[in-house]
Parts: sequence; structure tokens; C-alpha cells
Amino acid sequence: MAKILFIMTGASEWTLNDGTKHTTGYWAEEAVVPLQAFKDAGHQVTVATPGGTVPPVDPVSLDPDLAGGADNAARYRDAVATAPEFAAPLDLAAADLADYDAVYVPGGHGPMEDLAVDDRTGVLLADALASGKPVGLVCHGLAALLPATEPDGGNAFAAYRITGFTDREERLGALADKAPWLLQTRLEQAGLHFEAGEPFAPHVVVDRTVVTGQNPQSSHTAAAELLKLIG
Repeated sequence: MAKILFIMTGASEWTLNDGTKHTTGYWAEEAVVPLQAFKDAGHQVTVATPGGTVPPVDPVSLDPDLAGGADNAARYRDAVATAPEFAAPLDLAAADLADYDAVYVPGGHGPMEDLAVDDRTGVLLADALASGKPVGLVCHGLAALLPATEPDGGNAFAAYRITGFTDREERLGALADKAPWLLQTRLEQAGLHFEAGEPFAPHVVVDRTVVTGQNPQSSHTAAAELLKLIG
């Protein structure tokens, strides 16, 4: 049995470039699908958030039209409400990487608000990479890579091939013009090799011990690839 650290957002709002607040959180599919896959494989999952805040789900991600149908939406809604891992998160400040075999970060716009600027998140991810522990991130969860810096200021994941929610998808979702910054652009500026697939279609990139998924539709495959690395 492996122990997997789930780093999740504690932000229920995303501050847009005009100062207004956009309701957000984590994207249900990107958390629920990997959580279930890891537990079904016999692994233990511990959720951790900044300050130990119960991670808020983005209500939009429970809309049947965006969850892949009414059955999926009902399944995600049930998991969000009943999964003990979501109900009692660990404070990220208390998370010790030595206790875990892998790290996973789901998306939603919430990470753009908190994990993107959270030093503890950056330290945990950089240390996981340096120690050879598998790291998985999906969609906007890749914002958590931005504070993962080296002593010289460079990004620990620079030169890794990755994917994530693309600038094109942000534009198609009608939020690009309101966003204070765009994820793909910021990751590329940090030196990561971003590989974009077709919008809202499954696309996963595996580079050494790092697994990244582009969007919610990539959650299943990203979880499966991370499980291969965990063994």
C-alpha cells in the first residue's frame, strides 16, 4: 500500500483582473476520479490544504452538462459530500513528505488563487521531484508548480514536458480576458515544455516521474499513469 498526498485548494473564490471574485474551488471530476482510483488500488490518500481548510468544490463542476452526464454528476456529488478525505484535511504546513510515496494535485480555478503562490506547496513538490517520488497534476492544478523553485530562483520542473489547461481552453471558456494571468503562458515563462492537445479532449503527458493531464477529461488516464509509477 502506498500513501498518496493530495494537495488541494482551499480557495472558494478566484480574484479576476478587475478585482471581482469568481466562485470556484476544485473541479470535482479531477479529485473524485483519482481518489477512487487510488483507493480501489489499495492505496491510502491524505488530503492537505493551506491552513487545513476543507477544500471547496466548484459548484459548476457538479453540473451534469459539465460532469459528463447526470450519473457522473450524482456520483461526484455523493463523493464530495461523503468522502472522509475531503472532510478532514491536513494543514499543508504539517505535511511531511517522508510520510508519502507520491503527490497528486487536482485542478479547478482554486489553485490559481492559493496554490500558485503557496511556498509550502512549492517546497513539497520540488522535494518530491528531487526524491524521485511520482508527482501527478491535472488541469489548473499545475498552477501549484509555479512556487516550486530552486535556490537560484529557477523552477524545479523547468525542462520537463508537461500539459495543463491551455490558454485556448481558457478563451473557449470565456475567462481568458478576465484572468489576471493564464496558466499555459505562465508555465512556459517558467521554462516548462508545455504540450497542448485538442481542447476539452483527453491528453496526458508523462515525463520521468511527472504525470500531467490537460483538463477534466484527462483525469482517468492521468490517474492510471500515476498508478503505474506508484506500482
